[in-house]
Amino acid sequence: MSGVFVIAEAGVNHNGDLDRALALVDAAAAAGADAVKFQTFVPEEVISRFAPKAEYQKRTTGGDDSQLDMVRALRLSEDDHRALVRRCGEKGIAFLSTPFDLPSLDFLTGGLGLDLLKLPSGEITNWPLLLAAARSGRRIILSTGMSTLDEVEAALGVLAFGYAASAAPGAEAFRAAYASAAGRAALAARVSLLHCTTEYPTPFADVNLRAMDTLARAFGLPVGLSDHTVGFAAAVAAVARGATIIEKHFTLDRALPGPDHAASLEPNELAAMVAMVRQVELALGSADKVPAPSEVKNIAIARKSLVARRPIGAGETFTEANLTAKRPGGGVSPTRTWEVLGTPAGRDYAEDEPIDG
Repeated sequence: MSGVFVIAEAGVNHNGDLDRALALVDAAAAAGADAVKFQTFVPEEVISRFAPKAEYQKRTTGGDDSQLDMVRALRLSEDDHRALVRRCGEKGIAFLSTPFDLPSLDFLTGGLGLDLLKLPSGEITNWPLLLAAARSGRRIILSTGMSTLDEVEAALGVLAFGYAASAAPGAEAFRAAYASAAGRAALAARVSLLHCTTEYPTPFADVNLRAMDTLARAFGLPVGLSDHTVGFAAAVAAVARGATIIEKHFTLDRALPGPDHAASLEPNELAAMVAMVRQVELALGSADKVPAPSEVKNIAIARKSLVARRPIGAGETFTEANLTAKRPGGGVSPTRTWEVLGTPAGRDYAEDEPIDG
């Protein structure tokens, strides 16, 4: 990935409807995102019949049905996925999806041939899924919401083992893989991390963008932000802090029923976010502190030269009373003021006339 990789997170904002999912692809492509991401799952493989809804899900979808019933209505079929991949190809945008279970992982890697996987925050302790994802050899973007630094390191150990080791799996083997040169090299080549706060919408006080710096220092991997705040100020600020990936939920209409619409951007807002991300990306520029090409022409206009404050006769001594600095630049720089003071004028000067070098 070169530049900031912007993922437009469609998620389940299609509400199980393929036509709406295709329209989300179109909107993400029109907004200029690099990828549009969906969610791939077999509901019964992910959620037990006893699992309650999250509070934000109750707020947005009511509390009468179970989490399993809610998610069943949001599933896209394998044929739907293939249609989305085709539409992404037509629109010139990458197709991504998040697997939540092993059959879905197998489908994305084997059935669709994806070479990049996004693993969600809720699966960071699902070591069997992490191991299978790494053993597929795919590149991985790992979200770290709800996680401690130790949990992130443990998850990276599982990925390192899956990429680079052939021993029997287990906690000790995972720790050893993370500590090994081969494991670290595999992670550096294939894994990126997303800082994330798993609340919808996320209060700004809980975003903690500085945690991106902590992740980068701790693990030496590319870091980005999966942003669940209202608006996109946090996403743009993350780019200014060095995020290499931005993931942001979007919807065709925030008023639609469903768990994630209310915390999502609408298409015009997604386009504005992408445009601003690109502007900030350009503005970051170089770390060198030198005049920019666009400002060189203004140096002579904005800076000053030493000039006669009043008429000065030949042989008269330059003093603070008869010498000053005024625009334009290009003559004797005011940095040489103390070299000139106390020396005799070599000729007559009219008021405001530049002093000879």
